[in-house]
Amino acid sequence: MEFAYTEEHALIRNTIRSFMENEVAPYVAEWDRAHVFPDTVIRRLGELGFLGATVPESYGGTPIDSIGMAIAIEEMARISASVAITVSVHTGLACQAIATYATPSAKQRYLPRMARGEWLGAFALSEPQAGSDAGAVQTRAERRGDEYILNGTKVWVTNGEKAHVLVVHAVTDPTAGKRGLSSFIVETDWPGVHIGRNEDKLGLCSSVTNTISLTDCRVPVENRLGEEGEGLKIALSTLATGRIGVAAQAVGIAQGAFEHAIRYATERKTFGRYLYEHQAIQFMLAEMATRIEAARLLTHRAAWLRDTRRPYHVAASMAKLFASEMCQRVTYLAMQIYGGYGYSRDYPVERYFRDGRITTIYEGTSEIQRIIIARHLLAFG
Repeated sequence: MEFAYTEEHALIRNTIRSFMENEVAPYVAEWDRAHVFPDTVIRRLGELGFLGATVPESYGGTPIDSIGMAIAIEEMARISASVAITVSVHTGLACQAIATYATPSAKQRYLPRMARGEWLGAFALSEPQAGSDAGAVQTRAERRGDEYILNGTKVWVTNGEKAHVLVVHAVTDPTAGKRGLSSFIVETDWPGVHIGRNEDKLGLCSSVTNTISLTDCRVPVENRLGEEGEGLKIALSTLATGRIGVAAQAVGIAQGAFEHAIRYATERKTFGRYLYEHQAIQFMLAEMATRIEAARLLTHRAAWLRDTRRPYHVAASMAKLFASEMCQRVTYLAMQIYGGYGYSRDYPVERYFRDGRITTIYEGTSEIQRIIIARHLLAFG
């Protein structure tokens, strides 16, 4: 791997860090407790160009390479994992799928508004009986003339109730197995789209996650992504990009928890000495820093492979697996350093601990990532 961080990457990091520290950090704990979705923050990120990071300039975007986007997501998650996942799903899943596979007319209708942050995007793949197994999707899309009629239920849709644009995966040919899946752009205010309640989650309390039901929802043929039967390819390809985003989010969560822990270790005294003077705490901090840096480099390697148009899907799974598992360990150690105070909501590390837990689950569980990696190593499946 040969890559160097550019001046643009430094600008991205500095811009997002300043924005998050000034406009989000003072309120993040309050928003988490009250389950407040930060609409104003998301709009401001759109004004800064970060919601159009995966949108071509010809459609009003401000393209950022994959390393730059990983840096941006990390810096967001360092302060607020909820903001990070909201942006990551919008850019890495919804905008990316539309920019890559939509018809020119659909791109023109959706991408400029999504790039400006006027319309937020969501990705609707999981169903009550189809989580990690994307091939088990049961939502149906029946072609009738120039329309498809969609019926089914999607669950765990991040951004759901705040989104105007859904990327929905549905079965167009029930006899074709995994080759019978297709993908569509659906607007949430169309007849037949019903958005359920916001899930009451352990973490990410300032993001929204909904069940979405489709009942005889009419979707124009021009809103299909790619050809009929390409839905699984589109879903898996898009998720591979999304896994780089989740890896970056995990790095950011861990980095935020680590910074709070090291600050606390320099302020708190036990047995007449500052915490950092105890070798046990030093070992914890050393382990945390090393694991974070290793995860960051794996994440940026996957992003670099994508930027240089090399195979990156397995690298993305490795980064997502390692970074998400690392996040569990680092946030655990941060709570240990805080002791009893770490268990209190008056201190920030318990929020990092809660927010980090989901990173091993969504965008493919750790077990799914191990399957992907093992199949590549053993060349089967």
